[in-house]
Amino acid sequence: MAIDIRDLRAAGRLEAHDGADLVGGIAYFVLSAGPSAGALVAVHTVVEPGHEGRGIAGDLVRAFYAIAAAEKVAVVALCPYAASWAARHPDEAPQPPAEAVEAAKRQLDTDPDLW
Repeated sequence: MAIDIRDLRAAGRLEAHDGADLVGGIAYFVLSAGPSAGALVAVHTVVEPGHEGRGIAGDLVRAFYAIAAAEKVAVVALCPYAASWAARHPDEAPQPPAEAVEAAKRQLDTDPDLW
């Protein structure tokens, strides 16, 4: 069965489902201010135990970048997994503006509940 990826923007989650089972997700927030407002900021990627090794994390990050591309906004990968995936896939993961990275870090420092 194919993995179904769902964007739950209001909850700050991109979820991967295998049938009725939640098998992984990305916790994220939307940058709220500045020239890069609207950028998507990945904070944490997780795959549920027993579902590792199936490429779910990579599928989630790929979908996250595709959503941002469709919305014409940057992705700031503060999540170590998302950042390493982006480094391995520069053709799919453009570098965000430095201002967006700094603004994302400031917003997360101001509101740690974002993750």
